[in-house]
Amino acid sequence: MSGFGSPGKKKLKAEINVVPMIDVMLVLLIVFMIAAPMMTQGIKVELPKAAADPVDTKEDEPITVSIKQDGSYYIEFAGDPEKPRPLTEIKSIVSKILAEKPNTLVFVQADRRVQYGSVVELMAELKTSGAPSVGLITEPPRK
Repeated sequence: MSGFGSPGKKKLKAEINVVPMIDVMLVLLIVFMIAAPMMTQGIKVELPKAAADPVDTKEDEPITVSIKQDGSYYIEFAGDPEKPRPLTEIKSIVSKILAEKPNTLVFVQADRRVQYGSVVELMAELKTSGAPSVGLITEPPRK
């Protein structure tokens, strides 16, 4: 029984040193802060501002069709999102995707300087391609 509680011996302390864990977390935070801007895809358009709730896109990757100010169309689902495509090609891509996955969401992302008629024309073409509904991508208003 000698050794337990004897005055000359130190007691064991069960502590966890959290400093290495904090160091690792800070490194991961820096890596994600640097990598996050590089993960965004698509073309640069200046979106109109609107107060709207975000849409839940957990099921499938949505199809995003963009219109730049010069009237060129881009699709962010198949191929290179930076390559302008004619509207007929976008319609065929959308109809093929919707034939395989009918629940895929379709969004229009238009520069705010694009004429309203161009946006409506694109939405009508997407509806004829088989899209049950077409959503608009906007930017939340700044506070």
